[in-house]
Amino acid sequence: QVQLVESGGGSVQAGGSLRLSCAASGSTYWRECMAWFRQAPGKEREGVAAMHTGGGRTVYADSVKGRFTISQDNTENTLYLQMNSLKSEDTAMYYCAADRGGVCYSAYVLDHSDFGYWGQGTQVTVSS
Repeated sequence: QVQLVESGGGSVQAGGSLRLSCAASGSTYWRECMAWFRQAPGKEREGVAAMHTGGGRTVYADSVKGRFTISQDNTENTLYLQMNSLKSEDTAMYYCAADRGGVCYSAYVLDHSDFGYWGQGTQVTVSS
């Protein structure tokens, strides 16, 4: 019902920037809440940021506040993650996720288990 395709990953030096994109298609109901997650080798999947596509709540993990910005372009059905001041600990596979709008109003919105639709991921590598 929902298809998500990430792009924009790559290798960058610490302090640099990258912008990830997630092209979304399918049911708009099941992508009212969209988010970015990441997973580094040997670590649990971690929520990075989430937003309700109809406006309203936007949530960031403490580790990325002030450095990352989640946004959308409704005309292109695309979700973005602008990442600035990148650190080596930001190195991970980054995933786009989507689900119904109510998920965005949960206290556990950055808990990956609440999202039913996932992209294939895009790798971000930050070298120090």
